[in-house]
Amino acid sequence: MLRFFPLQVCILCQLSSTAMSQSNITSPNTQGGGVKRAAEPEAATNEEKRFHTDTTATTPDETTEVVRRKRRKYALLLSYCGKGYLGMQRNPGYRTIEDDLLTAMLHADLMTEEGCTCPQMFHFQRAARTDKGVSAARQVVSVKLPEDVPIPDMVVKINQHLCSQIRVMAIRRATKGFNCKSWCDSRTYSYMCPTFAFAPEVEKATEDYRITPEVLDGLRNILKLYEGTHNFHNFTARKKAQDASANRYIMDIDCGQPFERNGLEWLLVKIKGQSFMLHQIRKMVGLAMAISRGLVGPEVIARAWRESRLDVPIAPGLGLVLEEPHYNKYNKRYGSDGIHEPLTWEDEKQKIEEFREENIDSCIIETEIRDKSMLQWLSTLPLHHFSTSEVTLPKTTDLVSQDTEPGHADDLDTDVTSPQSSTSVQTPTPNKRPRPTKKNDVTHDILQRVAENLQRPESSMSIFGKYVGSKLDEFDPKTSRVARRLINEVLDAAEGGELSSNVSLNFNNVNI
Repeated sequence: MLRFFPLQVCILCQLSSTAMSQSNITSPNTQGGGVKRAAEPEAATNEEKRFHTDTTATTPDETTEVVRRKRRKYALLLSYCGKGYLGMQRNPGYRTIEDDLLTAMLHADLMTEEGCTCPQMFHFQRAARTDKGVSAARQVVSVKLPEDVPIPDMVVKINQHLCSQIRVMAIRRATKGFNCKSWCDSRTYSYMCPTFAFAPEVEKATEDYRITPEVLDGLRNILKLYEGTHNFHNFTARKKAQDASANRYIMDIDCGQPFERNGLEWLLVKIKGQSFMLHQIRKMVGLAMAISRGLVGPEVIARAWRESRLDVPIAPGLGLVLEEPHYNKYNKRYGSDGIHEPLTWEDEKQKIEEFREENIDSCIIETEIRDKSMLQWLSTLPLHHFSTSEVTLPKTTDLVSQDTEPGHADDLDTDVTSPQSSTSVQTPTPNKRPRPTKKNDVTHDILQRVAENLQRPESSMSIFGKYVGSKLDEFDPKTSRVARRLINEVLDAAEGGELSSNVSLNFNNVNI
């Protein structure tokens, strides 16, 4: 038992009374064993609770204080025309939808400069990435925005700083952990094109063509072959068959009734799936066109699921549109909780249709009539062989440029025999298995096709040049540069003298 002297008791009492009189000193929490903060004065207001995050000196005697505002998670519904943009996702040095959107939110005082530079600070995310020139009728973005600005005012302020090609249609309050990409159950895309793209080969594909009920029914049967879970490694780039992510689930695919616009008959193909890979939809549509035209049988789709590489054409990107990301699970869980609204966008349907008619569909139709991109692409379609792409090249095309860096031979998709020589030709040894190398099947397929077509008549070489140009557009910039250099070496090394110069000239006409 502890015993205190009278002097010690007086000192302890004095210390205890002093501690209780100071409200800013914490006291032990006897129940939880921790330390709890003293209660704030009741007179404290919301403005007093805000705190400063930065001070920037504008003059020697003046500073500008930046106040952090309380933010909430919101879902933004966007509609945009992709013409003139490199895609949705930010790409430094290029014009993208995200760049314009973030800049508009900065000018509307809804985003800080730091957040505009690094959007992840405010949990910025997009539901789907659209490629160059691809439009979206409904695109969803999730981001944290200030809660002190009413939602209708946010929509108006952002749109005031956006061009007419991009519009924020609606903003919904979302849950704290909402991520528009991970919560997305499925996505629906559409592809609009003239009906002459599906005309049988016996009929000439012209702007006067009108699709028949038999051809339309046949097309629907072809599209149904894509439904289900399949390995789509042949419908994208840089994806191996053994990669588990190559398996994709197509829920529904169909086409509506044809309609006429500006003297052309058009068809809209809609595809709904869990997720899609790069160029997947365009290659699905391109192969369906080849089958409908009779260039290859429908059994090629079943062969495309196998491990071997297949030559699959990629349709032009002009008519591709993101229709809508779907949030069925989110709506079922939070849509009726009384706090959050379901992400169904029914109230904005009319505004979206008006924007689409004025900015998206009209752009697709006018561009096709002016540039005739589909007619030009159809002229290259017979050049595809729709068979397994072998990586073996003719001996005259196994060339390597002398500017190859040591240790980076795989980047050239070819064999290196001598770093000192500008070109080297590998002669295969009879009855000996060739040494395996890492190669890009698509690049080698192009080189092989170039070598095989060197003896084609000059009149048809311009069409073949367009085919090569369309294939090179599928590559990333580094691979494209390598492929262009190798093609030029193939042409320089080809025999025939005058024929080689003619081929090079036709290739230059399509900027190869």
